[in-house]
Amino acid sequence: MHSRDDIITIAGDLFSERGYHGTSMRDLAKTLDLQGASLYSHIKSKEEMLWEIVNHVADEFLRQARSISLESSVEQRMVQLVRAHLTVIANELQYVTVFYQEWKFLDEPLREAIKERRETYEAYFQETIEEGMRQGVFAVENAHLATVFVLSALNWTYHWFRPAGSMTIEQVADQYTTLVLRALRGGQL
Repeated sequence: MHSRDDIITIAGDLFSERGYHGTSMRDLAKTLDLQGASLYSHIKSKEEMLWEIVNHVADEFLRQARSISLESSVEQRMVQLVRAHLTVIANELQYVTVFYQEWKFLDEPLREAIKERRETYEAYFQETIEEGMRQGVFAVENAHLATVFVLSALNWTYHWFRPAGSMTIEQVADQYTTLVLRALRGGQL
């Protein structure tokens, strides 16, 4: 017998591999070796599984950001934000793929909830950059643009990073933090 968590995990694998629209409830039931009725006793809909996955990733990003001490310097906070972001990507790679690629298929109230959570998360980066600008530590002209730059670089990692690849996530984080800090300080990349 499969638990709800097992079903969500398999759905995450299939959504990551085939996409939300490329995965049917029949595909999921077949992968789990279940009859359709048995599957529906655990899950109401395909969208419910998508919500569970996307919401889980949003929770992880926010949990990591909230755990960073405001007592740290702005540079140290940025390092911690970058490392935390990359750690979530590495630890939740299948789900993160679904988060970035499939969230837009949620119905409007759920999609809007995810947009709000993404904005809340992005604010941790932007507020850190703004504070660094006020302190003269970061030499960027536009905090929003700098935030988009940093998060775009980080977010793209899920496309190419593989845990069994040539670099560990710690090595990637070391190099990314160096690049991000250099860019924010206005130095040479």
